[in-house]
Amino acid sequence: VVDANDNAPVFSQAEYTVRVAEDVPVDSVLVTVKATDADEGLYGHVKYSLKKVSDIASDIFHLQSDSGLITLLRSLDFEEGNFYELEVQARDGGGFFDTAKITVTVTDINDNTPEISVRSALSEISEDAPSGTVVALLHVHDRDSGANGEVRCSLDGDVPFRMEKSVDNYYRVVSARELDREQVSEYNVTVRAADGGSPALQSSAVLALRVLDVNDNAPVFAEERYSARVAENNAAGALVLRVRATDADWGQNARVRYRLAEGRVRGAPLSSYFVVDAERGTISLQEGLDFEDTRGYVLLVEARDGGGLVAQCKVEVEVLDVNDNAPEI
Repeated sequence: VVDANDNAPVFSQAEYTVRVAEDVPVDSVLVTVKATDADEGLYGHVKYSLKKVSDIASDIFHLQSDSGLITLLRSLDFEEGNFYELEVQARDGGGFFDTAKITVTVTDINDNTPEISVRSALSEISEDAPSGTVVALLHVHDRDSGANGEVRCSLDGDVPFRMEKSVDNYYRVVSARELDREQVSEYNVTVRAADGGSPALQSSAVLALRVLDVNDNAPVFAEERYSARVAENNAAGALVLRVRATDADWGQNARVRYRLAEGRVRGAPLSSYFVVDAERGTISLQEGLDFEDTRGYVLLVEARDGGGLVAQCKVEVEVLDVNDNAPEI
């Protein structure tokens, strides 16, 4: 009895379902399809081929025509494609064929780190900015899915800022308390984003923020009370002493100028006896003093910063007697 091609190939399954992780190595065997033909010889020999396959899938999957092995030509990427549908044909030597469907589902692994995008940010903030001032608006995104794509944001270290969730994947960085430029004049705030994978992947971004000064510090004298002893009849311009005040603020707010507060001695203004250098704080004589006229002076010296805050100190000047009067008979 001579065989005739009266039997078509028959697949062992009408549909093959494959589930594979996106990190499976290239050349891995994903599935083996199998079709049998009851005929013999050439009519029973089955060859396999892919039909109705997309260009993308044809670049990813390879079907060995003799064995029915389907292998990977290149790496899978869940974020690029997570589901593929192939149609396989088994054809015998006489032209009879059967078809089967293959569905490939790609599962996600945590292979993408979160991405932080700074949409807007301040580079400077005033030290008297109220708590809750927004200093940056961020957007975070993770290309993975499920828990692998869920992102949590936080700030590193003990900084006077906090992270607030806005909408969707947007976050705000806001001030958490009042700032003090005299304590810390600038911050490098590290924003960290971590996904929900195991182990978690994370990324970071740094916000550089300079704290601007406000005039919240008055000048402070090195001493609350100064004293000096000056011989009478000293020449005009003679140095009495120097006062000094510092201001913790910055720039113009820290610039200190000195002046003599108004006062009178024996009806004459103190400024007729003493002069204060506005820049250096030196106190000098306007004219020679006379022990027999006045034996001591109490001056009030003001230090005023560029923002108008004022401090005062007391200066006591003792006049020393010299033998400048002959006896009178």
